[in-house]
Amino acid sequence: MPDLGAFLAMGGYAGYVWSAYAITALILGLLVVASLRARRSMRSSLDEAEQASPRRRAR
Repeated sequence: MPDLGAFLAMGGYAGYVWSAYAITALILGLLVVASLRARRSMRSSLDEAEQASPRRRAR
């Protein structure tokens, strides 16, 4: 059975590898948050524009 400690040590490169994973996860999380905020803002702008414009009849 493989040694978990050796795996986590990553052959002496654990500091680089795990920090790279952490930075990547942080950036992806920030992108998700930014995307959700932008979506909410665009949706709000669209709702305001729809309220301001007259309704068109359906064909």
